[in-house]
Amino acid sequence: MSKKIALVTGGTGGIGTAICQDLANSGLQVVANFLPGEEAQAEAWLVEQRKTNADIHIAAADVTDYDSCTQMLKKIEADLGPVDVLVNCAGITRDKSLKGMTPDQWNAVINTNLNSAFNVTQQLVEGMTSRGFGRIVNISSVNGQRGQFGQANYSAAKAGMHGFTMAVAQETARKGVTVNTVSPGYVETAMTSAMPEEVLKSIVATVPMGRMAKPEEIASAVTFLTSVNQAYITGANIPVNGGLFIQH
Repeated sequence: MSKKIALVTGGTGGIGTAICQDLANSGLQVVANFLPGEEAQAEAWLVEQRKTNADIHIAAADVTDYDSCTQMLKKIEADLGPVDVLVNCAGITRDKSLKGMTPDQWNAVINTNLNSAFNVTQQLVEGMTSRGFGRIVNISSVNGQRGQFGQANYSAAKAGMHGFTMAVAQETARKGVTVNTVSPGYVETAMTSAMPEEVLKSIVATVPMGRMAKPEEIASAVTFLTSVNQAYITGANIPVNGGLFIQH
């Protein structure tokens, strides 16, 4: 029996890398999406991933552009087969208080963090439903649940990700496709590691567990939701935030 194929947008990033590795370890054939123009970095990334014999591939697309996504998906299907598992992980930040935020900063985050989910998912969902199987996981954020000063764009996009999840989950529930959200808190990545030490300490001090998440902890939640056996969880938002935000 051939392996199921998973696509992870933003797959070469910090959290995306952990997700790709964990999905590959669970037996999936994984395709990591990266931004066109970053081929050299993506190829170097792929060499590192394959040192563990992981069944991982790469595919370029600007996920803010519908036609670019179309071309990527056609190539994946031609080279490997149809996508069975989708993880919408692509994301950026352009932090600024609302009064100082420019339209470009707003649109860049909305396009990358939210519109990308439509651009990819809309083109895959019909195939998944027609085959009677699909797993879609959308990566949101604790700040999509509680908001964050200076992140009106990011918080809006991440809240929108779960609204998208709930709607699409209802559309696909009878057709073997589940759609869920994972909402990380603060995660140890290259981006957070570059923060000043005093800023890191102030962040950690707000987390009841007293530490940031490891990328692997986010990845394991994603892998759980993509399992063939998890066919009855849909429309859910799984928080992985160390108790930073608790909702009943």
